[in-house]
Amino acid sequence: MKDFWNKFTTRFAVPVLIVTQVITLYDGWESRVNQRADRELLIHCINSHLHYVGELHEVIDADGNKIIFDDTEFDGTVDREHLEQIGCHQFAIGYKIMDTFTTQSTMDRWLGKVFYTYKNNKDRFVVIIVAIVLLGVRLNNNDTVKTLRYKTWDYFQTIHSRQDVSDLITIVDIGEKDIAKYGQWPWPRHIMAMLHAKLGDAGAVIINYNILFAEPDRMGSTQYLNSFPMSDETRELLQKNLVDTDKVFAMVLKESGNTILMMSVKNNADNVLPSTTQIIKKGDVEPWLWNYAGIVPPLTELTVGVAGSGVNVTAPEPDSVVRKMPILITVGNKIYPSMLIENVRVINKSSRIKVVAKEHGIDEILVKKNAGIPVNHNAEMYINYADPKKYNHVSADYVLSSEFDANTVKGKIVVVGLDAAGLSVLKYTPFGLTTDQEITAQALDTLLTGKYLTRLPQADTYEILFMGLLGLLMIIVIPRTSVLLSVPLLIFVLGGISYASFLAYTNKGFLIDPSFAVLYIFLIWSHSTYNNFATQSRLRKQIKKQFEHYLDPGMVKKLQKNPSLLKLGGETKTMTFMFSDIRGFTPISEKYKGNPEGLTRLINRFLTSMTDIIIKNGGTIDKFMGDCIMAFWNAPLDNDKHREMAV
Repeated sequence: MKDFWNKFTTRFAVPVLIVTQVITLYDGWESRVNQRADRELLIHCINSHLHYVGELHEVIDADGNKIIFDDTEFDGTVDREHLEQIGCHQFAIGYKIMDTFTTQSTMDRWLGKVFYTYKNNKDRFVVIIVAIVLLGVRLNNNDTVKTLRYKTWDYFQTIHSRQDVSDLITIVDIGEKDIAKYGQWPWPRHIMAMLHAKLGDAGAVIINYNILFAEPDRMGSTQYLNSFPMSDETRELLQKNLVDTDKVFAMVLKESGNTILMMSVKNNADNVLPSTTQIIKKGDVEPWLWNYAGIVPPLTELTVGVAGSGVNVTAPEPDSVVRKMPILITVGNKIYPSMLIENVRVINKSSRIKVVAKEHGIDEILVKKNAGIPVNHNAEMYINYADPKKYNHVSADYVLSSEFDANTVKGKIVVVGLDAAGLSVLKYTPFGLTTDQEITAQALDTLLTGKYLTRLPQADTYEILFMGLLGLLMIIVIPRTSVLLSVPLLIFVLGGISYASFLAYTNKGFLIDPSFAVLYIFLIWSHSTYNNFATQSRLRKQIKKQFEHYLDPGMVKKLQKNPSLLKLGGETKTMTFMFSDIRGFTPISEKYKGNPEGLTRLINRFLTSMTDIIIKNGGTIDKFMGDCIMAFWNAPLDNDKHREMAV
């Protein structure tokens, strides 16, 4: 677990945190960059004699004060003196530059559009950057991404395990009770010969040993006698009267002719490599296979009459869960088959194995024209696990006893292995810890039922392209969708990805990774929704700030709820205007010559009352002019009764 978090921190969390920090810093200095950029753009335009025809309604000077140029048209060159006079460093809300440019350089026009687009879409640009970073993480395909993918497929197998079980496999376990009865492990080879003879006589089709017989029997005649101090003459005399148990076991294996022994791998290289089944290669095969330094074969004396020998290794995984088994491996410059492909070869009565490699990796492994094992580009077969409880387990003691029923193994493939504490090596699977022979049985049954799990060599490329297109679509759609509607959209998209992947697994055995796509879309949705929410919140606050003193609160809420009611481009409509002032204000004001504060209170009392009445009747206050108030109806919101409301 510690190693997992170390890898997660260094390969995933740290880059994301760095990107997040960069985005945070970006938001902090982005406005200052825009100010400098706009100033530099204006100076650049002046130096290039950029002429434009347009309207500059509002400019903010260097101190943040607004300079208004209502209805002022500029036609000509903006000179440096004018720029310095107004201290302009940022275009403000109401500016508009027409597309009618006459300039010496197209770059001037391009720079203006880039800066304008950048300033008005900064939130979307940040989301795009995050999306690109996430796609890069997926493309890197580190151990964290792989583990997330594999755990998703494990979950698929646990909730919908393989239902078809062939009933053609029997597992013989050598457990603690068997060892208690027949002695410590390893057993003398004559006991193994007895076990094998009973299985063969009962009609077992193939007998697989998930046990490595790499050394001579320590209880055999030679090994046993060498363990005692005695003279050579005595040892030779006793050896003539003792049975060589390895020869007995080899003879029984040869008589049955249906045995597949196990080979293992090691880290040390060997000068001489053992012989193996003939491998016919087509294409550049070796670079795609798992490579090991050395191999540990069974005792040569035992391999003379067996049907085959194969390696029994599992594909390395980041979380050590067994999901795949290599069908072919390389040791030095030699290719060795697995026990699985040896079973297929023996069943099909073939004497050789053919492997075909193409540009994307291993394409197929065959023992006959239409008989083989579907593999991925590294010659690995995915194990389609069934419920372990569905397999038939018997003990070695039961096989050796008089109660043994031959129908238990008749016409079946038998897998013999250790299941005693301290002897068996338990391995992780989607269904938890299990023995080596259980995994071999699951793999063999996957072949027998034909319920393969497959993944296209180009699957990673297709998934990344799909994620990129779907993410781009979300980036475009979410800003145009309300926050409330974006939640059902997210559920629909994530549910669709997950359900489609699960259906592909259950119906066709296709392994499609929905995990990172779900995470990718969720992060994009979260970021885009937050930006959408923040933008809408700012817009509502801006509308309230602009209109709360001029419109009825109910009308302000309508504008906040539906800002599209504000038609900023202008429109033609029938409106009602009202001008109201204080009758005889001039003589009244003369009476307050010595009391201007009193006159102010009088005007405020009048204007406050009129403001309340106008707003109450749905009017919009346009301006105050001394003692006069100007208001209008039927804008910015439509009001069918604007005439009646005004009077």
